[in-house]
Amino acid sequence: MKRLVLTAASMALVAFSVLAQEPVVGTWKTQVGTTAAIDECAQGYCITMKTGNSAGKRIGSFQGSNGNFTGTIVEPESRKTFTGVLTLSGDTVHMRGCTMKVICVSLIWTRL
Repeated sequence: MKRLVLTAASMALVAFSVLAQEPVVGTWKTQVGTTAAIDECAQGYCITMKTGNSAGKRIGSFQGSNGNFTGTIVEPESRKTFTGVLTLSGDTVHMRGCTMKVICVSLIWTRL
């Protein structure tokens, strides 16, 4: 009986953690056609490239919740670091960041 209760409690905990996962977590198609994964990490959430020349590289980290985040992202080709915001709207991620507070870039990614 104890084993059944422990198994049920463990299953409930796993189900709750899946339901509580931030909607930004997932696989995204970038504007240039490559894919990136957003996952939970020690910094909050991290972006790792899945395809293209930078596959396997972590290119960003950010913190926040409820579809509003702040953090940094590194443009893989130029290696410039942009600080800014990431907002989630349905199956679209909007990112806006600036480097040296002068050069700003906006990106839109869609969920795969």
